[in-house]
Amino acid sequence: MATVDARPIIAAGDEPFEAIMAAVSALGADEELVVLAPFEPVPLEGVLGAQGFTYTAEDLGDGDWRVTFRSAS
Repeated sequence: MATVDARPIIAAGDEPFEAIMAAVSALGADEELVVLAPFEPVPLEGVLGAQGFTYTAEDLGDGDWRVTFRSAS
């Protein structure tokens, strides 16, 4: 399992998309990717969904979210 904590990246004013996509590229066949974010990353869910990933989104409270992506193949 790989994890990208986008919260400090976003807090610094940067965009975490590149780091997340690099983590996706490095995933093994049956590995999951967990993204921690200060909001539900709906656009990311759409992008990775279009690439064949399923996901579960969990509201952690205080605005934080954990989204777990799994390859559907």
